[in-house]
Amino acid sequence: MKLKTKDITSCLESYAPLAYQESYDNSGLICGNPETEISSVLLTIDCTEEVMEEAIQLGCNMIVAHHPIVFSGLKKITGRTYIERVILKAIKNDIALYAAHTNLDNVENGVNATIARKLGLVKTRVLSPKEGQLRKLLTFCPPDKRETVHQALFGAGAGHIGNYDQCSFNSEGFGTFRGNEKSNAYVGEKGKQHQEKETKIEVIYPVHLEREILKALFSAHPYEEVAYDLIPLSNQNKQVGSGLIGDLVQEENVAAFLGRLKKQMQTSCIRYTSSLNKKIKKVALCGGSGSFLLTDAIAAGADIFVSADFKYHQFFDAENKIVIADIGHYESEQFTKQLFYDILTKKFPIFAVHLSKKNTNPINYI
Repeated sequence: MKLKTKDITSCLESYAPLAYQESYDNSGLICGNPETEISSVLLTIDCTEEVMEEAIQLGCNMIVAHHPIVFSGLKKITGRTYIERVILKAIKNDIALYAAHTNLDNVENGVNATIARKLGLVKTRVLSPKEGQLRKLLTFCPPDKRETVHQALFGAGAGHIGNYDQCSFNSEGFGTFRGNEKSNAYVGEKGKQHQEKETKIEVIYPVHLEREILKALFSAHPYEEVAYDLIPLSNQNKQVGSGLIGDLVQEENVAAFLGRLKKQMQTSCIRYTSSLNKKIKKVALCGGSGSFLLTDAIAAGADIFVSADFKYHQFFDAENKIVIADIGHYESEQFTKQLFYDILTKKFPIFAVHLSKKNTNPINYI
């Protein structure tokens, strides 16, 4: 199967759109030509020099990482730092570098869902949904063209609300217009006001799909001039955001849960706040640095918050309302490689995809 860089990136971005990354992030294609033919891909958490050498040895000309090798701009590439050396080797060996970071964290079935499955959580939902991700499209068309316009909009990604798709609201009314001498109206005569029965269609859509949705609207709509409104919404997008919360099938005491957490997440060290008499039923979690979500976890009624990178004084913020379990940054995200693998092999089942054998965790425990 012959694939180009852009085929791999398109597959990953259809799962985790770049529009969902945080403002500080640098997800996407970092190095490489979108038109280059890819022989095989190496999957990793971090793109280190060791991983680069592994890719060269395996003959992979693309590396997909969770953490971007470049977060801020590089003014010089002289090989002074490991970042510069990786970029130099990537260019020299024609290896594309790609990262899916906070955009993969923020999708409902992303990094956090992987942890939730490991822990056997049910009834999961996004802990802190994002706002400003949704808009509403209002448009007007002849009743006999309603289904044609519906299908075009739905096909472009409009009309998704939670577990439902093809959602719309439709109302009937009359529109008026008068075309000038240059007009080429679908109905009516030039220079005369015309009244036409019309259907108003309302659909919600994610902002990053707006261009494709408008393109579909204009293509399917019969009118020369399409009337439409784009309305920003303050609604939360329940499928996009930080962290995840869910329930255990059966409650456990803290000691039993921490023991199972340690085993499932393959970590040798868990830092946690005391509350050993507490029962665990509702679990909040966030892969990577999630301390900023502690108040959300408490407000959601979680019994324990599983994440990483808590500072000493932040443990006091639990205030005996919740148990904090810090399992380590790398440990919380280590299974992201397998998530990449599942996404790519589902789309391209006979394409060569390799899981890196390098442990890129910079932290050691004794």
